[in-house]
Amino acid sequence: MSDLGDWFRSIPLITRYWFASSIAVPLIGKLGLISPAYLFLWPDAFINRFQIWRPLTATFYFPVGPGTGFLYLVNLYFLYQYSSRLETGAFDGRPADYMFMLLFNWICIVITGLVMDMQLLMIPLIMSVLYVWAQLNRDMIVSFWFGTRFKACYLPWVILGFNYIIGGSIINELIGNLVGHLYFFLMFKYPMDLGGRNFLTTPQFLYRWLPNRRGGVSGFGVPPASVRRAAEDQQGGGRHNWGQGFRLGDQ
Repeated sequence: MSDLGDWFRSIPLITRYWFASSIAVPLIGKLGLISPAYLFLWPDAFINRFQIWRPLTATFYFPVGPGTGFLYLVNLYFLYQYSSRLETGAFDGRPADYMFMLLFNWICIVITGLVMDMQLLMIPLIMSVLYVWAQLNRDMIVSFWFGTRFKACYLPWVILGFNYIIGGSIINELIGNLVGHLYFFLMFKYPMDLGGRNFLTTPQFLYRWLPNRRGGVSGFGVPPASVRRAAEDQQGGGRHNWGQGFRLGDQ
């Protein structure tokens, strides 16, 4: 058990709580400690009956059963793998900025869920984080099942197809990819590659709650180190070379 505890404590802070909640809430529903009917996102219950916890529980809950258990475990692995890589890579030492990314994606997914009557939000949020990681590492060669290898930028769409095969739907994955693209565009592409204004800024209260762990960048609209180096090599060029990416670790 000590090895399991050491492994759990080694998970980055925000990913650790997200990962643990994504295990605890489905387990609570499975054991019947709380009726799963109270864990879904139902627009009528949320809006008209003021059951304001539903967007949060719907983010962590997944109805685990014989037909859904494998899909749940696969996405739990994606959560652990790619959230950890982002939190210790592009957002290393900047937990407030990472939390803001999750909050932005989550709010967009909740709004979409209410409009489209999506009752479960776990997979869209995981896919949105995976999409951001894939774009920041777009030229990294990744390995998938059966030894297939391809560039990381294609990974969200490969997983979309994979989840369709094992789960029969692509709506959750598609919404997650679109929300991840919106964040990536507003955070990186538009202000740094197209010269636009910064629309996303981490609120100061998040910095007070989750201060930077070391000196460096604070706030959004500042490229990762590899992108800054590319920009310095292209002074006066007006565009950044997004195809270079940066490594967070081999797969």
